[in-house]
Parts: sequence; C-alpha cells; structure tokens
Amino acid sequence: MTSHMHIMEMPRKVVLGSHVLKEIPSILNDLDYCKPVVLCDKVTYDIAAQSVAENLGCPVIFTGPASQEEVMRVEQELPNDIDVVVGVGGGTVIDIAKLSSRYKSLPFISVPTAASHDGIASSRASIQAKDQKTSVQALPPVAIIADTSVIVSAPYRFLAAGCADLISNYTAVKDWELAFRLKGEYFSEYAANLSLLSAKIMIKNASIIKEGSERSVRKVVKGLISSGIAMSIAGSSRPASGAEHLFSHALDAIAPKPALHGEQCGVGSIMMMFLHGGSWRAIQRALHTVRAPSTAKDLQIEDTYIIKALTMAHNIRDRYTILGSGGLTDEAAWALAKNTGVLETC
Repeated sequence: MTSHMHIMEMPRKVVLGSHVLKEIPSILNDLDYCKPVVLCDKVTYDIAAQSVAENLGCPVIFTGPASQEEVMRVEQELPNDIDVVVGVGGGTVIDIAKLSSRYKSLPFISVPTAASHDGIASSRASIQAKDQKTSVQALPPVAIIADTSVIVSAPYRFLAAGCADLISNYTAVKDWELAFRLKGEYFSEYAANLSLLSAKIMIKNASIIKEGSERSVRKVVKGLISSGIAMSIAGSSRPASGAEHLFSHALDAIAPKPALHGEQCGVGSIMMMFLHGGSWRAIQRALHTVRAPSTAKDLQIEDTYIIKALTMAHNIRDRYTILGSGGLTDEAAWALAKNTGVLETC
C-alpha cells in the first residue's frame, strides 16, 4: 500500500457581516499581525481601502492590471518589515495580492469589495501572461473579511456573476468525475460534495439573490467561500473548474470585449451540462432568475467568438473534460450553442 500526503491549507478566520471593516484592527490583532500593508486599485481605494488603511495605520500600494509584470512590480514594492498583505478589492487586486505575497513568503488577507467569483477565497490566481490569462497556484487567504454593506453597493451585475460562477460548479464536478472514471484522476468526494452544495444553494435561493440585498450578498459570499474551501480540500481547482471555465478562458483570449468571468462560466455551464445529458434547463432558468446572462446576446459577444471558443476550449489547459482530447468540430459547436439557446436559431 502506498501512502499519499495531502496538505489542506484553509483560512484561519472568516468574518462576514455588515460594517465589519471597522473591526479589522482587532481581527489582525487576533491573528498576531501588526505590520500590514494594503493593496488596492484607484476605485477600491475610495470604496473601502482608504478607511481600512487609516484604521490600520499602514501604507497603501496601488495595483494595476493582473499581469505577471504587475505582480513582480508589487512584490518589489512590498516593504521588508511587513508581516501580512491585505488585498482590498475585486478579483484583480486579490489575485495580485495572492501572488505577490506568495513570492514574498507572506500571508495575505482577502477583503472583497464585490462578490463576482470564487477567487476571493481560493488559492488560484488568474494572471495575464503573454496573450492569454493563466491560472496560477498561490496560497489561500489566511483570513477573509467580507463586509456585506460594502459588497452590496457594487453593481448588481457582479453579484449575479458570482452566483453564475457557483452554479457552474455543477458541470465542473461532472467533468472531474468523468476524469476520475476515464483517466484515473484523483477525486475527492468531500470536495466535490461541498462544491455541489454551493451550486445547489444558489439555485434554491435564486429568488433571494435577485433582490440584490445584503441578505443576497450573504448567500453568494458564503457560497464563494465554500467553493474556495472545496478547492483547498481537493488541492486543485477541479471542484469548481471544468469545461465551462475552459470556454470562459477561451473567450478571454479571443473576444474583443469579454464579459465577466462568472457570466461566461454560467453560459458555458448550460452547454456543458447539455453535453453531459444533465438538467441544463435548470441552470438556464436559475441564470434567468438572477438576471445573469444565458445567451451570447446577453454576454454581448458575437456568435463567431462563441463557436471559436467552444472549438478551442479543450486546448486551453491540460485538463480532461466532457470536451475530450479532440474537442468539438465547428458543426458540433454550432449545433450545441443553438440547441441550448445560447445562439438564436433562424
């Protein structure tokens, strides 16, 4: 019998509630951090980062686009005497915080200002490298501080995208199970079920989420955190990233103006569930309910880019999915997109 050591790294503290940012000095004190630095961009500085930095009495570093060059620049700017990086912002800021802190051998704290995808809690960072985005392994946040009174003020579109990202866990898990059965890939039943639970709760509570209230934010943020923990249990992004994510990454690479990550994953999940022979209409209905995109028209992406993304998705990364190793032909992609209503039929 061979032994397999599996290390699970998870947040030490999760704080979720209205106006919890005022508690951030005591939260860091509980975690034994006394020399933080805040990372943010120009927008999130005004939304929350300025008050966070003032409460902590610490310096601020502004970030730009999530590129490898920007990560290296921020790493060089991080003071040598700090003991924790506090990322205040959306996915871009938090991704840069994840990687720059990892390269500096520092922990980081995630303070999301929007709930658009599960990157707020996961160990993966989406970084632009050359001409396409790549998913890079980092470390999960040592703490997550989610202030619902801040997140609810973000455009509702971000919340709907976060919900869609979680709903797409359905097809991600199906792809993972498929890779386990056909390729002998490692599979964690615990991680898979936690990921599916997040997706099920989104569909069950779709009518609550569409309210766009702090109650809605709580539902989505809890799901995003659970999804991130599922990835920590699995030791990979498998519980929350399958062919629907490959489709989204392909759109990021080729579409002149891609939609939000979660929006694209939601649309991709409709089509991938169709290929799995599952309840794709239930996904479609849930996306309609929360007012998330379910068609190419909703995404504001031309049909030809949808088809090209479908045919190239299987080559985005070395991950076995329902798309197989050969992918879809143009004819099959058109049929899939039309049969699911993602593209309008004549």
